[in-house]
Amino acid sequence: MKINETGRIGGVNPYQRNIEAQRQEVQKPARRKDEISISSEAMEMLEAQVVNTDPERVKKIEDLKQQVSSGTYQVESGKVAEKLMPYFKKLSGN
Repeated sequence: MKINETGRIGGVNPYQRNIEAQRQEVQKPARRKDEISISSEAMEMLEAQVVNTDPERVKKIEDLKQQVSSGTYQVESGKVAEKLMPYFKKLSGN
């Protein structure tokens, strides 16, 4: 005769567990939201950086953005391969 079935351990009243879980959720304090604050010094540095931006660089970036959005930007595969070669050589140990 089995007195304690292994499948019944802890299965006394699943509805009671749900009620207790709901009570605990209600009692939990509300989570704080993440906040970020930027100091006035950092804002001044950011503004100074924007003002000192090289006009040639800005034009180049705008041209690239326009090429990408219009679909005319071409990736130079040779240059990409040249930049990747040292990385792969380093991985292979040669």
